[in-house]
Amino acid sequence: MNAPVFYKDKPIFGFDLGHSSIKVVQVEKNGRKTSVIGYGTIDFDPIAVKKGVLVDIETIAKQTVKLFKSNIIGKIETKRVTSALPAGLTYSRIVTLPPMESKDVESAILLEVEQSIPVPLAELYVDYEVVYHAKDGSVEVLVVAAPKSIVDSYLNLFAVLGLEVVLFETTINSVARTVSHADNTSVPTLIIDFGSISSDLAVFDHTIRVTGTADWGGETLSKEIAKVLRVSLRQAQTIKNRYGLDVSKKQTQIAKALQPVLTQLINEIRRISRFYTERSGDNSKISQIVILGGGANLPGLSGYLTDKLRIATRLVDPLQNISFGRLQPPHKLERTLYSTAVGLSLLKSGDI
Repeated sequence: MNAPVFYKDKPIFGFDLGHSSIKVVQVEKNGRKTSVIGYGTIDFDPIAVKKGVLVDIETIAKQTVKLFKSNIIGKIETKRVTSALPAGLTYSRIVTLPPMESKDVESAILLEVEQSIPVPLAELYVDYEVVYHAKDGSVEVLVVAAPKSIVDSYLNLFAVLGLEVVLFETTINSVARTVSHADNTSVPTLIIDFGSISSDLAVFDHTIRVTGTADWGGETLSKEIAKVLRVSLRQAQTIKNRYGLDVSKKQTQIAKALQPVLTQLINEIRRISRFYTERSGDNSKISQIVILGGGANLPGLSGYLTDKLRIATRLVDPLQNISFGRLQPPHKLERTLYSTAVGLSLLKSGDI
């Protein structure tokens, strides 16, 4: 999905459409300095999206227009947009191909997709990128396939809004770019992006090596607390954000409420870590875990994962190493909400 050469130096902005909110960010780069020139967020009715497909484009478009008119801090100065597709509804994997002519790579990729993805090839958009050339001539290729129904609904939305689409990628790719910019890590890292209703996991080792999605997120945690503590969902959200897993008079009750979800999280982390090690060799192991996204603000979560997994875990600020200049930055608890939009806005001209 490469853009024409004459787009090379034109600005872009990142557009992240989540479960029930839209986040946009535009940055500009001056040497090594990256500065936000505009950002904002707005909610929309989640029934407008069904299984990733935008089924009520009019509602989402109206809220997007409202966002640009009233909710932008600074300004968005371009109509060229990069957007992310929900990782849990796309297919992303590393494929190893034996030595072959470059003209045969695409056919080999399409055959692999046809054999390994339970969706007819005619219903998918497929893209790929060679990420590693081995000495024996084999290559590792990152393959991404997305349902046409989802992509086309996004294209329809942007057409209504008069925006020019430059690139689509998965949310976890965007988040990995955000982490790389904020953390500048060079060791195998497990990234966990906690969304509101689902969470994406990926092993990042110079590129994304393994991905996974869990069907729980920040809202799941709140619902479990509400059920066990017998409080309203709003009260549960307040308790979650205030106390979390830290030592408090409610720690035992909260830990009990969250135990089923946290056990699933631990099991998924171990599964992905094991899969990565088996594919990469015993010398390649996860060195750290970084967490971000709305659900990552749960107090005590980093310490809990560190204790259970014996792997250093920490919360990453996606806006680290980014200047806001004279703009009012987001509240501390809102910074992780921009993880995907920031990653989209950080795309370099060579990437598109």
